Amino acid sequence: QGAFHWGGAISFPLVLENVTPSIIMLSASANKLSRLKEQAEEYAALIMEELDPEELGYIELWQLETLLLQKDTYVNYSQALSYTSQALSQNLALRKKGSIRKIGNSLIYYLEDNWKRLWVLALWIGIMAGLFTWKFIQYRERYVFKVMGYCVTTAKGAAETLKLNMAIILLPVCRNTITWLRNTRAARVLPFDDNINFHKTIAAAIVVGVILHAGNHLVCDFPRLIRSSEEMYAPLGIYFGETKPTYLALIKGVEGVTGIIMVVCMIIAFTLATRWFRRSLVKLPKPFDKLTGFNAFWYSHHLFAIVYVALIVHGQFVYLIRVWYRKSTWMYLAVPVCLYLGERILRFFRSGSYAVRLLKVAIYPGNVLTLQMTKPATFRYKSGQYMFVQCPAVSPFEWHPFSITSAPGDEYLSIHVRQLGDWTRELKRVFSAACEPPVSGKSGLLRADETTKKTLPKLLIDGPYGSPAQDYGKYDVLLLVGLGIGATPFISILKDLLNNIIKMEEEEDTSTDLYPPVGRNKPHVDLGTLMRVTTRPRKVLKTTNAYFYWVTREQGSFDWFKGVMNEIADMDQRNIIEMHNYLTSVYEEGDARSALITMLQALNHAKNGVDVVSGTKVRTHFARPNWKKVLAKIASKHPYAKIGVSSTVELQSWHKNLRNFATSSTGSAPQNSSSTRSISEFQVDT
Repeated sequence: QGAFHWGGAISFPLVLENVTPSIIMLSASANKLSRLKEQAEEYAALIMEELDPEELGYIELWQLETLLLQKDTYVNYSQALSYTSQALSQNLALRKKGSIRKIGNSLIYYLEDNWKRLWVLALWIGIMAGLFTWKFIQYRERYVFKVMGYCVTTAKGAAETLKLNMAIILLPVCRNTITWLRNTRAARVLPFDDNINFHKTIAAAIVVGVILHAGNHLVCDFPRLIRSSEEMYAPLGIYFGETKPTYLALIKGVEGVTGIIMVVCMIIAFTLATRWFRRSLVKLPKPFDKLTGFNAFWYSHHLFAIVYVALIVHGQFVYLIRVWYRKSTWMYLAVPVCLYLGERILRFFRSGSYAVRLLKVAIYPGNVLTLQMTKPATFRYKSGQYMFVQCPAVSPFEWHPFSITSAPGDEYLSIHVRQLGDWTRELKRVFSAACEPPVSGKSGLLRADETTKKTLPKLLIDGPYGSPAQDYGKYDVLLLVGLGIGATPFISILKDLLNNIIKMEEEEDTSTDLYPPVGRNKPHVDLGTLMRVTTRPRKVLKTTNAYFYWVTREQGSFDWFKGVMNEIADMDQRNIIEMHNYLTSVYEEGDARSALITMLQALNHAKNGVDVVSGTKVRTHFARPNWKKVLAKIASKHPYAKIGVSSTVELQSWHKNLRNFATSSTGSAPQNSSSTRSISEFQVDT
């Protein structure tokens, strides 16, 4: 009520000019928009300019109400920024299907989604079952079975599966090999996107194998051997000695000691690799808090070197086998270990050759660090790929993966790092010490570049490495969905897509110019030029449009990619890319508590071409997206198109909406829709 003034003999409410900023600040506070509060005076002047052209110093309340009630105008004001149309606002009519047909379709879609995973898992499980059965039968027919029974057959069967799994667990982490294979025909039948999931699955199988193998030896085999009679033991003397060994003697042998070493190292590595320890969800008192976090996971995983040495020794002194060629542990390990060692050696030498110089460092709200560096001449990558980064000032050993946010055509490399763990926290601290407050006109809380007086820390890079998002060129239309810092790979894709389309158009214009007009009094056609033009290979770009949805909680997050988004908006003269920002801290559009913010958006964009929330040329929506409507709109705009969906959203609701939409329409189901950072696809027929 303090904002209103009752004027004259006739009572009608007035909003005074000096209290308009207070109204804006109240609305900004309710929607957690701290920056809007700082610019309340500027936006108050904008409102007064719109509603008080005669400069009376006040506006009538009905004028403000009328402006607020025109919400449909404000909601659609960004049509100039994107090529939304009335067709996009139409929902698809989804067909209702019977329960039996629905179950059948769900099964078909599940097989279509997962056939690559299923056949690989089936082959792997089949091989393990075959090896276990082979050893089980083999030892059941030997004399030792009479002494140790099914304990030894189970232990030896499990040991054979352990040899296999300890070998192939290295293959999913041979990143250079996988990146190369992604570009071959093998990618059609092998799920390279699930390499880490397969790595974890094999680790789980190793845990089961260790329990069966070590458990049967310690609890069953050894006690039965010790309790056996002298007559029963005598034929086994060639393996355990003429004198029957004690339980402690069996444990203290080379086989027992190496086995215990492996089990202890595995327990440490497997425990610290779990989600609770790796993401510091377990809170331990000091100094045990060092056992949580990525550092603990990274260092403990390098115990594998001890494990493999112990495994080879263990295999050479294995119980009940004396002939060398039957000691097959080294045969299983030879190729995978050599391949993995070769990859590590390649990374070591390659990182030394990739000398980079930092060009720009910026620290943004939300604890995000941006690093822009020179691009080595031999460093060639695709949009959507990632690279490993090492900062010797933080750790001389640790390498961490980050998505590349620069486009392949850029003259530099850039990454965006958010503080989420101990290593990234220390990285931010090291670079903060070298940064300075930005000069006017520069974004970020702190900045540094080549002109900064302080010396910037050294940085090493290795890569690039493949990821699912790099295959975006296979699709007609892209839907890119990023949550917070998860939008990083899509920034590179958007820039690359736009650069490629512009480049193709320029090439077409150049080719057209090379064809001179033919006829009387026209220049003669140069046959050599004509042959060169007609035989020149032309790059065909399948992708024609992209939709980018970025969902974030904090207003300051928009600073991370402000420059890139403005650059894309300026370059995108053909409306190829449609970008949408969503800020979940603001009440949804249509809510009275955000109506004033929506009005300010429209007014400021009409005058300055900038969104008041994001500070970019891209409109910011409020609350969370309605994914069902988003998918329906894109499908109605692009009937019969192959739409690729790349998402970094780890929300079940998102994947459920994607699957329900695809299975309810007449098209095919999305592929790999349940995994993050993956390309899914659906074809929708209207």
